[in-house]
Amino acid sequence: MNSYLIAPSILTADFGRLANQIEAADAAGPLVWHLDVMDGHFVPPLSFGTEIIKAVSELTDNLVEVHAMVAHPTEHFDDFVEAGASRLIFHYEAAMEAPNLGGPGLGETILRARETGSEVGIAINPGTNIAEIEELLPEIQQVTVMLIRPGWGGQQMNPELLDKVTELRELSTKLNLSLNIEVDGGVKPDNAKLCIDAGANILVAGSAVFNHDSTPQENLNKLRKFVT
Repeated sequence: MNSYLIAPSILTADFGRLANQIEAADAAGPLVWHLDVMDGHFVPPLSFGTEIIKAVSELTDNLVEVHAMVAHPTEHFDDFVEAGASRLIFHYEAAMEAPNLGGPGLGETILRARETGSEVGIAINPGTNIAEIEELLPEIQQVTVMLIRPGWGGQQMNPELLDKVTELRELSTKLNLSLNIEVDGGVKPDNAKLCIDAGANILVAGSAVFNHDSTPQENLNKLRKFVT
């Protein structure tokens, strides 16, 4: 793809200075805000809820996407959108397990996400193959390919998983889809171009944007420099 966006994840941001950090990152140019909501069930950690989503959405004009690492995603869709999310990303694995927990299946999960009026994305864990979601691609706007085990920031990317990105981009072209392909996990200046070259057009970046070495604006500019 010729164009791409960086999607800062605020997990490693300084929440005491969140407004300042959002403003500094937005000053670096167009981006997507990537908000990781974790429930302590689908993944062990807990993160934050709708109050943070609302705060971020009120501070930015950029698109806000919620990456729902939760066991019962459909229970939260309306709340996420009401708080300001414009794109809902749920995990394929959670939707497949949901009927065993008394929840809706995969098709119903997609339908309920679409009914909110938001864009719909599916995230896949490292162990999930592209073939498992191929038939769903025409029904969604985005696939988020996890390049790490979900739930913990600061992990190193597994570059072998970029083969999935290439496979997805080829499928998207074959099916004549305008599919966003997002990569999540361990994106740094030294591997960002690998992600773009593989076919990704959205790069989630956490500690590469929010760290103590430089400002978010400087870090975003550094990431873009290494990609171009």
